Amino acid sequence: MSGITPEELEYRRRTPASERFFLEARRYLPGGDSRSTLFYPPYPAVLARGDGCRITDLDGNELLDFSGNHSVLVHGYGHPVVLDAVRRQLEAGTCFSGPTEPQLRLARMLCERVPSLDLVRFTNSGTEATLQAIRVARAFTGRRLIARAQAAYHGSLETTMDPAHPDAIVIPFDDAEQAVRRVEARGRELAAVLVEPVQGSAGMIPATREYLDRLRETTRQLGVLLVFDEVVSFRIAWGGAQEFYGITPDLTIFGKLIGGGFPLGVLGGRADVMALFDPSRGPPAVPHPGSYNANPVSLAAGAATLELLTREAIEALNRRGDALREQLRDLFDHTDLRTRITGLGSLFAIHPTEHPELRHRIFLGLYNQGVLIDPRGVGTLSTAIGEEEIARFLEALRTMQFLAPAGSSAL
Repeated sequence: MSGITPEELEYRRRTPASERFFLEARRYLPGGDSRSTLFYPPYPAVLARGDGCRITDLDGNELLDFSGNHSVLVHGYGHPVVLDAVRRQLEAGTCFSGPTEPQLRLARMLCERVPSLDLVRFTNSGTEATLQAIRVARAFTGRRLIARAQAAYHGSLETTMDPAHPDAIVIPFDDAEQAVRRVEARGRELAAVLVEPVQGSAGMIPATREYLDRLRETTRQLGVLLVFDEVVSFRIAWGGAQEFYGITPDLTIFGKLIGGGFPLGVLGGRADVMALFDPSRGPPAVPHPGSYNANPVSLAAGAATLELLTREAIEALNRRGDALREQLRDLFDHTDLRTRITGLGSLFAIHPTEHPELRHRIFLGLYNQGVLIDPRGVGTLSTAIGEEEIARFLEALRTMQFLAPAGSSAL
């Protein structure tokens, strides 16, 4: 254990049951789990129970949750309205070999809430929604190539994850001029440009309005479909980031919070594009089967979640998020650790710029103090988090020895 940090020593002391679980799980699961981003050294804590904005791990440690399963749980754990909706659907049936009422209900809610959505299609995850977006864009345009922004995450598809994939090109995220040039250079081959208005996994980094405006103008001129990935950013305004920025994409991908804690993805957009999925007038141009598509339990949870996510609730979340980012900037400005704070609305991230290795020490240090963020330094607020919880989060940061006041040479 040479070179082990004080934060890791304390983490190991607090989580022996999670370590035993991890060693056992590795016998049956590659890396001990089925979601690669959940691993962090020395081993991930096993989370056993959630209630509101608090979770309890296998060792009985209680933590304030500033992750919400990477922005999924916008209302926290076990909201009674969501649970009641799920309970009613469970009693009625978990899945059927035919359409169900919850599908129409959530589809209507989304189309009325997001003006760019003429029609929607339900999948089981954001990854699946991305897959269908790529398929329908290729069928509609007759082109093969896809463009995505550098450091973007659009699900676990080779086309969107492999920077050298022959059917994809990568464009800059922070340079509108260069991005447009790359799109124009390959415009005759491009079916779609995929972009996150706020890059989630890369560190809650918002796009500039100019960047999205230029992509919208260029793709329209070239006959390329502009696809917004709002899996993370949907929460920042009533109609998502596209309402906040005032930009209308051709297609939009949703996931995470849209399922209220259950597996669900959505693809929606222009009627002429989405019509390619339609089997009612003969074989569809883009078939989309799936036994769990539009699962009614997920749809019921998603509809309840959106009913709770009113304009007023979003405004309150965004005010708290704005205040938290300012408090984080002020806190780090008074230390020797140069740090960039990013985010938008209720999304935030901590980026140590000169000592990126300290991101992990911050994560473990917060865990030891009873606060959970994502290991990558990103976090989200839920409607279950109030001023008291935010104050505790900030105080936990202040207790870390390597975040001592500026001039103390703690680093």
